[in-house]
Amino acid sequence: MLYAIVALAVLMIVHETGHFLVARAFGMRVERFSIGFGPALWRHKPKDSDTTYQVALIPFLAYVQIAGMNPFEEIDPEDKGSYANASLTGRILAILAGPLANYLFASVVFFGALMLGGKEVETTHVEIMDDGAAAAAQMQNGDKIVAIDGKPIEKWAEMRDIILAHPNQALAIEIERGGDRRVLQVTPEPKGENGGGIIGVRPERAPMPAGEAVEQAIIQPAMIVGLTVVSLARMIQGDTEGGQLTGPIGIMRETKRAAERGLPVYLSIVGFLSTSVGFFNMLPFPALDGGRLMFLGYEAITRRRPNQKIEAQIHAVGMLMLLALLLVVSFRELGTDKSPSEEAAERANETTEPAK
Repeated sequence: MLYAIVALAVLMIVHETGHFLVARAFGMRVERFSIGFGPALWRHKPKDSDTTYQVALIPFLAYVQIAGMNPFEEIDPEDKGSYANASLTGRILAILAGPLANYLFASVVFFGALMLGGKEVETTHVEIMDDGAAAAAQMQNGDKIVAIDGKPIEKWAEMRDIILAHPNQALAIEIERGGDRRVLQVTPEPKGENGGGIIGVRPERAPMPAGEAVEQAIIQPAMIVGLTVVSLARMIQGDTEGGQLTGPIGIMRETKRAAERGLPVYLSIVGFLSTSVGFFNMLPFPALDGGRLMFLGYEAITRRRPNQKIEAQIHAVGMLMLLALLLVVSFRELGTDKSPSEEAAERANETTEPAK
């Protein structure tokens, strides 16, 4: 649980910092920057600052309170620090800054994961994972798998597919070690919802050049967004196998498993979650940043502002709907062992940790 709390807290701080910095850059007055919700455990207002910084009791979320965003408060039309009196461009960029901060942070985290974890070598040489079937069969780091049940193996994908297809079935795996060949009997263990076999090996890895890591770190968020869009489209079409939403319980499971597999994998999951937070907030739904951008878009097109109180009520209804969805997803996850987004994260980040 601690891994999830740390990850989510960092992602929320990053998101709100984006809003905070851009709002300040356009002269808006940020009255509060809170890490968490509920009663304040600690607060501080620096001298000559308009902002009170605080840490609150409930750590999962964060928020910034910008003067003039609440339409039910008294707004001075001469108050240049009010969100309500800021330029349309400033308001749009202040809202966009949160999701964009998450995308930027995701690339930074992916870069760290790739530099630490390296990249897989195009070979069938293996690294052995603890407590797996390969370790039990005395397979060693650096062994090269050359055949399975007499079938020559030249590519990692060939080996992976055979192992996946034979859970709980003994395989005669021929390895090459120090110029000698020997056959080991290895029984793949069933893993995951589909019960595919694994033996606890992963490809040998080599350091990734910094330039390549930068390129991959930029590509990774785009890949995740693409996978998410496809999954959402399939869900809308009624394809239950296309993907499912992940809630807090699923996120806790993912981060715990990732942390157990090492820092590079944990960072990859954090990058995946950061991208997801940015994407989710950009959806054109009330209460989300994307929903606020819809109203700002209306203002840009019509040259007039929507009724602020009606907009606030729409966002309130949207928030209630999101909370209801969160409860539904959480109850569903209570009965499962694996969250739906874990496979998507692993597919998108397979250059960081492709293991079978």
